[in-house]
Amino acid sequence: MTFKKTVEGRFQGGMGFTTTTGSGHTIAADDSDGNTGSRPTELLMAALVACTGMDVVSILAKKRQVVSEYAVHSRSEQRREYPQVFTTIEVVHDLVGPDLDVRAVRRAIELSARKYCPVSAMLSAGETAIHHCYRVRRTGSSPLDESGEVCVTGPYERPQVSVG
Repeated sequence: MTFKKTVEGRFQGGMGFTTTTGSGHTIAADDSDGNTGSRPTELLMAALVACTGMDVVSILAKKRQVVSEYAVHSRSEQRREYPQVFTTIEVVHDLVGPDLDVRAVRRAIELSARKYCPVSAMLSAGETAIHHCYRVRRTGSSPLDESGEVCVTGPYERPQVSVG
């Protein structure tokens, strides 16, 4: 089974484009000279951050983990030669909650990285190595501040196909 997605881009002059997604949302893209929108590679990183973040929130909710604050940060390195693909991306999930279970957080991140997030799978299938990391700050009766790496996906990793 496949899903079809559509996006239309309209030239705005210079190097600027306004894209409209099939769901009706508009996104501006440009280069650093015009600077009327995000760079396309920034949009790709934004897609990764949003995709994995949605997965982790959903999984943690199913595990009845209370998250009071959550941010996902990413940094990347790109090859200088064309095409200037990402070679390395670090994604850090920064979570705060009263009784967060570090094992539950690590498992949610791993499931997103290896099974659910299509953006991660597509990037990991190419030259990109993605380091999936966490920081958990527990604020309840047994406080904790712990960080580490959960896993690395890619480069050239064939995405697993999940049936059912």
